[in-house]
Amino acid sequence: MFRGLANLNLVADDMAAAIDWYAVIFDSAPYFTRPEEGPVQYAEWRFGDDDDEFALMDARFRPALESPGGALIHLHVDDIHASFNRLIGLGATAFDPVIQRGEGWWSASVSDPFGNLIGLIQSPHWAAQHEK
Repeated sequence: MFRGLANLNLVADDMAAAIDWYAVIFDSAPYFTRPEEGPVQYAEWRFGDDDDEFALMDARFRPALESPGGALIHLHVDDIHASFNRLIGLGATAFDPVIQRGEGWWSASVSDPFGNLIGLIQSPHWAAQHEK
């Protein structure tokens, strides 16, 4: 049924600031933006070993829910302490500290400057599947 992460969308009230912030995180400008002219309302990057898609969407288009909902997506990192500290240094706020969850397993989460939660995980299973 599930075959992989196709697209992860986060929202931002200030798209220009969010694009600038994530361009630092990904070390590149988005490869895709819309509209092509005028203020950007949607931007995409590809990242990681599988070229997963990460997108920012103007908060005006945020889905409306009648009750609380959502998901916390964890992104694999090779060094969770360094990744967590880098995000904090770039303006993210700690949500869950770095916690060891088992032998070789670590997790943490931050809130980006735009109110989105980003989960980090250092997973030996993910790393083993993606060894080069």
